[in-house]
Amino acid sequence: MSAVQSSNSAVASPPTAPGGSGAHPLPSRVRQFYALTKPGVVQLIVFCAFIGMVMAVPGLPSASEWLRMALASAGIWLVAGAAAAVNCIVERTIDARMKRTAWRPTAKGELSNRQTLSFATALCLLGSALLYFLINPLTMWLTFATFIGYAIIYTVVLKPLTPQNIVIGGASGAMPPVLGWTAMTGALSPEAWIMCLIIFLWTPPHFWALALYRAEDYRKSGLPMLPVTHGNQFTRLQVFLYTLVLFAGCMMPFIYGMSSWIYLIAAVVLSLGFCWYGFRLWRHYSDALARKTFRFSLIHLSALFAALLVDHYVL
Repeated sequence: MSAVQSSNSAVASPPTAPGGSGAHPLPSRVRQFYALTKPGVVQLIVFCAFIGMVMAVPGLPSASEWLRMALASAGIWLVAGAAAAVNCIVERTIDARMKRTAWRPTAKGELSNRQTLSFATALCLLGSALLYFLINPLTMWLTFATFIGYAIIYTVVLKPLTPQNIVIGGASGAMPPVLGWTAMTGALSPEAWIMCLIIFLWTPPHFWALALYRAEDYRKSGLPMLPVTHGNQFTRLQVFLYTLVLFAGCMMPFIYGMSSWIYLIAAVVLSLGFCWYGFRLWRHYSDALARKTFRFSLIHLSALFAALLVDHYVL
């Protein structure tokens, strides 16, 4: 992707400031492109994919398996970053209206659509090539399908169309453990889909907790998010109900036999905590509590998968 405003010269002239006056330091421009990849989101994606990789390998990975994991993680990171950059292009106008996203380089006009699209294309091609030639074609095609699911089906079609966008679109966001599993085995399995199911059920209460205290932003953006279309109270009830369904989903690794009591204890404690946050949010709403619920949802998923990893090695 070109790093300058001219479409023909990525190297011929130094990057310039958005306003056009004076040189723009390269590190700042690099930070702008890096911001397009939504690093926090992508890190969680790669973490979940990495758990899928580790779970697919019986015992401690060999040196060659660690290398394979590193290469697969890099490929998944590149394609996920490309999807995030495409999302920034499509939603640049919406992002500019929302406090949470107004800082993004595309929303501020610091990076043009051409620059962003070129950057996203380069990341997607590089990541896909890495996965296809150094990992396996199945992982590449599944990762590319996830790219299409997020960048096109969710962002372009579902998000502006239905308040259930995060539920339907959550399928693509739940795929990382499947990608990790196939990267190591070259095949699909029930264990991978169980981990996928957990993330799929986790996504609605996680995202709707955020949407509750950002409802005014979403109202201004024109997006049909659940708190905007169905109101605060209905959304709070949905968050609580989904935490209950998620609790059941989190029991699946133990029920299926892919984990033991270490994971079970962690899953019960974490899921009870999420249900408690969901119940309190439903009965006694405040923006502060919605923020705490959102933050706890991140702890819940990270700790749950970490417990799955510990259980895998200890027992």
